[in-house]
Amino acid sequence: MRLKVRAQSAPWRAGVEFMAMCDGAYGRPIIMDHPASEGIVIEPTFALSIQAAQLLMDDLWNCGLRPTEGQGSAGQLASIKYHLEDMRTLVFKKREQEEKK
Repeated sequence: MRLKVRAQSAPWRAGVEFMAMCDGAYGRPIIMDHPASEGIVIEPTFALSIQAAQLLMDDLWNCGLRPTEGQGSAGQLASIKYHLEDMRTLVFKKREQEEKK
């Protein structure tokens, strides 16, 4: 079973639409069951492989969704690190030049 969940922006619903597919079959709307009793073990609605979860995350990113709290992308972080290193180099070179005077 290779479950895949895709997402697309749905501005007409002010939201995101999802489609679940598995081996050529497609998912139908989820029906919520009766309230759970305390202490009962509830099975997950569905599970995704790491690759399928990454695909869903990429789709959500393409829909414009971003983590509420996060460190940004690896590329952004690397760019900031290089910028900080450049700034340190400039500041310390300037200090060294001033101390030599």
